Amino acid sequence: MALLAKPAANGDRTNLIPFSSRLKEGRALAQDVWSIYNVANLPADCINLGQGYMNFSPPQWVTEAAQTALRDIAPNHYSHPRGRIRLREAIKNFYSPQFNRELDVESEILVTSGANEGQYSVFTAFLEHGDEVIMFEPFFDQYLPSVTFNGGKPVYVPLHPPAHSKEKSTSNDWTIDIDELRRAITPRTKMIIINTPHNPVGKVFTRAELEAIAALAEEFNLLVMSDEVYDCLVFDGKEHVRIANLPGMWDRTVTVGSAGKAFAATGWRVGWLIGPKSIIQPTLAASTRIVFCTNSPLQEAAACGLEQAKERQFFETQLKEYAERRAILTDAFDRLGLKYTLPEGSYFVLLDISDVNFPEDYPFPESVLGRGRDFKACWFIALEIGVSSIPVSEFYCDEHANIGEAFGRFAFCKDVETLKKAAERLQALKKYIK
Repeated sequence: MALLAKPAANGDRTNLIPFSSRLKEGRALAQDVWSIYNVANLPADCINLGQGYMNFSPPQWVTEAAQTALRDIAPNHYSHPRGRIRLREAIKNFYSPQFNRELDVESEILVTSGANEGQYSVFTAFLEHGDEVIMFEPFFDQYLPSVTFNGGKPVYVPLHPPAHSKEKSTSNDWTIDIDELRRAITPRTKMIIINTPHNPVGKVFTRAELEAIAALAEEFNLLVMSDEVYDCLVFDGKEHVRIANLPGMWDRTVTVGSAGKAFAATGWRVGWLIGPKSIIQPTLAASTRIVFCTNSPLQEAAACGLEQAKERQFFETQLKEYAERRAILTDAFDRLGLKYTLPEGSYFVLLDISDVNFPEDYPFPESVLGRGRDFKACWFIALEIGVSSIPVSEFYCDEHANIGEAFGRFAFCKDVETLKKAAERLQALKKYIK
């Protein structure tokens, strides 16, 4: 005979079933930075440079390919869990030269529902309860819940920012302490996550840095997840090195890519993983159970994008456009006299906001009170200046959050006119600088 659930003594039935502890461990229940600095909470005319999505359309020839696919029959139905063959072939043809090998569309490429689902599936496929995953801070915030939801334990190794006194710093000035990284490795370490070009720092990891990380991965037999979704946005002639290409690293590395970042289509949720069969096959097994397959018609459009990118010189042109956008924002910070990190990759600038003065009795909302100084500074800038950004301490563990409190993240994946308008508004910050 089944036992009936006993109602609470006070008659409250709102929380009869306890939720999983993994939600707390992964910060999933906390009010996150995206909901705090959401357009719904900010003035209607506030310019949103906080969230990293574009306010312009994907290329017309790519969206036309999506429309064509929608008018066809097959692309409106299930695709193969590995991804539609046209897209896998396009990925093979586009990326094989970059990986110095002929990629196998049946065993070395997996199309996923955005880069994030691909990463989640890797964690599902490889993490045992208690396995440790090393993340460089600041980290893309989805890594944390994705690791903890799959039983993993995050281990944090901070990138070290340049001194506040340094003039004209670049993302390369954010450095790794390899000895610190070595000390973070324990017998339970299973994986290390690399993000290059890096969100939010914009750091493009150097060959020497990646070689040092690769040596540790070999020594301790670690799986490497290389999040390279911004690989098409590397500025100033810097070299984007794929760690999978270093000696011995192909067999232990999965590389993450994104159509959303490549073609200004973040809502399409089409990503891909590239790696050896030994990594892709277990990940396919996990991904098939999580989503089964990825959005079919937009896979066709992403395939079209990769097929025609070289002929149209799309990525070369797009890089120049992003360099122009970056300059509009950094020129505005130069006029203000505020320090910032010039990003060598991605589409974010970290502004040093430690010299921005705001009244301590400013009417901050409860969601901001009790958080780092950067939360207050970014809220103040959004309300008083009309330009929103994201406080960087959100991308740190509690122990290292003080490092991030000096910075606000400003996205320049916006059209030129929006950025010029934001640049002019930001000049009003001068009266609040110490």
